[in-house]
Amino acid sequence: MENLEGGSEGISQMEQLQEPLIYGLPDDIALLCLARVPRECHTALKFVSRRWRDLLHSEEWHACRRKHNLDETWIYALCRDKFEQVCCHILDPISSRSWRQMRELPSRTLLRKGVDFEVLGKKLYLMGGCRWSEDASNNSWSEASPLSTARCYFACEVLDQKIYTIGGLGLNSSVPHTWDTFDPCTNNWSSHSDGNIIPEIEDSFVLGEKIYIRCGRSAVTSHVFAVVYEPSSGTWQHADADMVSGWQGPAVVVDEILYVLDESSGTRLMMWDKDLWVAIGRLSSLLTRPPCKLVAVGKTIYVIGKGRSTVVVDVSNAGNGGGMMVSSSVPKLTSNDEIISCKCLAI
Repeated sequence: MENLEGGSEGISQMEQLQEPLIYGLPDDIALLCLARVPRECHTALKFVSRRWRDLLHSEEWHACRRKHNLDETWIYALCRDKFEQVCCHILDPISSRSWRQMRELPSRTLLRKGVDFEVLGKKLYLMGGCRWSEDASNNSWSEASPLSTARCYFACEVLDQKIYTIGGLGLNSSVPHTWDTFDPCTNNWSSHSDGNIIPEIEDSFVLGEKIYIRCGRSAVTSHVFAVVYEPSSGTWQHADADMVSGWQGPAVVVDEILYVLDESSGTRLMMWDKDLWVAIGRLSSLLTRPPCKLVAVGKTIYVIGKGRSTVVVDVSNAGNGGGMMVSSSVPKLTSNDEIISCKCLAI
């Protein structure tokens, strides 16, 4: 009797797999139809049938949306709230003009200091002495391969489909001069060291297939120090001094052009253009709440400050000059959350 029941269950699963995604349509046409459903509705689609749920978790689904330029980018802000707990909020730039809090983070990470996160593929990786990943299409956290080196207050970037965790503080004095790389294909970390890696990293970005990291001003010389990772040699070298001289705030790269928000006197957007720093314009002090982080969606820069205050600047329409820039903003919040890091994820 048990064998018969097992057989019946197997036949039922096979029948479900053979059922069309949408009755009356070939599966390839049905896929094109479903792929056009906005990302905000994807959770509801998963409850229609097992086939739809499996489809939305598949690479075929994501490849189809990418191929037809249907993938949508959401902004994720990792924050620390008034209770000193880590939290994460999401902004959909297209269909929503307000931040919403994502589902709870793993409980053991909530009070950790010096955490960061990174996006690789369709997953978020939360790191800082421990490591967790969330499949953004599945909306669930799972424990991932632990870091090779326990570290906090580090830089985190993606280069050549690998995660780099760089410098920071750790269990011994050598940690500030080391970095780890994570390969999702092998699910393993590898460790490296270089004496040129600077301590107390304050910002980082990827430009021209190279990783740049910066520390704060020296109290003695008032200089800003930065180094750049050369993948061809696997070493860190001193960055261009002229470029570093204007890198005095959070940075973001748009179409291989570097933009920096200078917060030394108000908030002014700068652009590194052909070996020269150019002032794009100032942002209203009524809208920005430094210290800020920058992320870009297409040619639009999002300036995200304390309490997730958000100013939106389209750099394709921004003129060069020192005047006030035209921008828009997300409705103000009463929160005073500290912004730890901001990333973009497209699905």
